[in-house]
Amino acid sequence: MPDKTKQIGAYDREFVWHPFTQMKQYEEKEPVVIVGGEGAYLFDSEGRRYIDGVSSLWVNIHGHKVPEIDNAIKEQVDALGHSTLLGVTNAPAALLAKELVDICPPGLKKVFYSGDGASAVEAGLKMAFQYWRRKGRPGKTKFLSLDNGYHGDTLGAVSVGGIDLFHGEFKPLLFDTLRAPSYYCYRCPLGKDYPSCGVACADELGKILQSRGDEIAAVIMEPYVQAAGGMIVAPEGYLARVRKYCDECDVLLILDEVATGFGRTGRMFACEHEDVTPDILVLGKGMTGGYLPLSATITTGEIYDAFLGEYEEFKTFYHGHSYAGNPIACAAARGNLDAFRNNDTLQALKEKVACFEEELKEFEGLPHVGNVRSKGLMAGIELVVDKGSKEPYEPEAAIGWKVAEHAMEDEVLLRPLGSVVVLMPPLGIPMDDLKKLVRVTYESIRRATEGEPDHGRP
Repeated sequence: MPDKTKQIGAYDREFVWHPFTQMKQYEEKEPVVIVGGEGAYLFDSEGRRYIDGVSSLWVNIHGHKVPEIDNAIKEQVDALGHSTLLGVTNAPAALLAKELVDICPPGLKKVFYSGDGASAVEAGLKMAFQYWRRKGRPGKTKFLSLDNGYHGDTLGAVSVGGIDLFHGEFKPLLFDTLRAPSYYCYRCPLGKDYPSCGVACADELGKILQSRGDEIAAVIMEPYVQAAGGMIVAPEGYLARVRKYCDECDVLLILDEVATGFGRTGRMFACEHEDVTPDILVLGKGMTGGYLPLSATITTGEIYDAFLGEYEEFKTFYHGHSYAGNPIACAAARGNLDAFRNNDTLQALKEKVACFEEELKEFEGLPHVGNVRSKGLMAGIELVVDKGSKEPYEPEAAIGWKVAEHAMEDEVLLRPLGSVVVLMPPLGIPMDDLKKLVRVTYESIRRATEGEPDHGRP
């Protein structure tokens, strides 16, 4: 190992606190130092290359070194690094807002910029809360969210989250919210089976809205896939039914597409699968193609109009961030959209999704794979001790991490969610690399759960 790499590793272990990482175990090993990337691959300081199997935590869209994004950033750096959006504007922010409205579901009109998904969620929650006050209904202060939901790690976003492992310890700091059951068909919280259940989980949410709609400002949920909850995929028709209940009960619908947006589910936005337009759409992660932090909260004209008034009425939305609408980040996001158009990304995705779904079918034959679920190029493979009883692995088994360690030996980078092995490659991944990703994951699961020597995939 070169001396420079050793020094970087030493500095990393001594000074860096990594997110969502148990540092006790992390510091016991030599860190993998990523120094470059190209296409679907990342390169470490030792010269090894890895398939980026989770899109650098779900942000990379087309791959690394995307010409459209590279060039957009370089051109903008030469013009302007940053200028506030408080009372003035900049060209990339205005042009990007127009492009976003053009591709969003019909009815969404106004773009509010933030720096990351959780910040955009916070903006959406505050907008919904204040909207009803502006409309003379100050009693609508509650939010209804789903079990297993994840909306970021700021306190407001955690308040509407539903993953106890991440959120439970912070409960004394959070505001109260209402909860509806998750659309988790494999482990149905209602004890029912799909499709004979008639999508009863949506009706349970509807019952809460019908009984407490006068208190509820908005429903907030991830459309079609609860990503951090374990890549849980909603049954068909669920989202459209939730929209219907919100309309009937006069409750706003906030859709958090931070993880599912920008092609991840096979459409530009997951809500398009059921032709649903939310009142507030939250975007982040893949917005700049995986280059720079940028997010957006996009609203209907009706919500925006409720904040208009004379200066002395104080109807202004008093919320914002110093780097909101940063010109370089907005230029990168425009480059991302250029790459979608130039590469016909969504059309090319159809063949990849079909291949991905076909390849994933073989996982069901592994004795410790309880459930395989996917939407687009988002997949979760849930590992269990026993298929019949669906008995989960205990945390100390660290089964997901064992799979990831085996995959790294075969030059694939994965990041599990507990006992759920996640696959979420860049949309631009070549077909051969997509197949390699799936093959390596299959063999890594077999090795981690069965402990047998390699014999190849059937």
